[in-house]
Amino acid sequence: MKFIQVTDMHIMPPGERLLGLDPRAQLDACIADINAHHADAELCVFTGDLGHEGYVDAYRNLRDALAALSLPYYLMLGNHDDREAFKEAFPEIACDRHGFVQSVIDTGAGRFILLDSYEPAAVWGSFCEKRAAWLRDRLEESNGRPVYLFIHHPPFEIGIPSLDSIRLLEAGHLRAAIEPCDNIKHIFFGHVHRPIAGSWLGIPCSFVRGTNHQVALDFHTTRPVPKNHEPPAYAVVLLNSESVVVHMHDFLDNSVLPITPGPATTE
Repeated sequence: MKFIQVTDMHIMPPGERLLGLDPRAQLDACIADINAHHADAELCVFTGDLGHEGYVDAYRNLRDALAALSLPYYLMLGNHDDREAFKEAFPEIACDRHGFVQSVIDTGAGRFILLDSYEPAAVWGSFCEKRAAWLRDRLEESNGRPVYLFIHHPPFEIGIPSLDSIRLLEAGHLRAAIEPCDNIKHIFFGHVHRPIAGSWLGIPCSFVRGTNHQVALDFHTTRPVPKNHEPPAYAVVLLNSESVVVHMHDFLDNSVLPITPGPATTE
């Protein structure tokens, strides 16, 4: 199976810029690249910070942009979102019985579980017992099939102090829900605007840059979060019964070298 992860678009109301860039134009370029090169992917997951500061007009702008995407898509919340404004703009998006934007996608490669770590009026993440109980039920239903988790906020430190202070601060409920499971194959995160790979509780995980601005690799600054204009990216993920492969693609990079005839090389 092949799918796409896009994260941290920070869409503004039409025509407005953020940190010197137009988030809508950046997302349009991302979608055009996906359509051109990965139309064979099964689906696309957007892992939060959809609209900057949860503006209603931003979500309408996002819906307009997503109309061009050739793949089925699934949306999640991040700390810059607003749960109620999001539901107003996307009433068809699934929620659990408590109103959290959590859902399941059963695919041929396994079960995708999309989690809601949004905490109103906060930049850090939360995952309460209600959300954890829903997750435990969905994990039990998987009956040992491969599971892939998606959540905006990481529940562990990544070594960048400005981001570590706004991670999923109380991870106990999430940890307790997943520790008994041995069929969780990978966790996909948003939030950090950086290409990172690692593991948590022995489970491999990955992060990808956003489509607008990025976060600097700064191991010293505590606040504010140091932002920059490193290339935006999305992830192309390949799954099979033996492996998970995550390609980070800088979709605005045009530095491809021309192919010239020459002797065979091993490079």
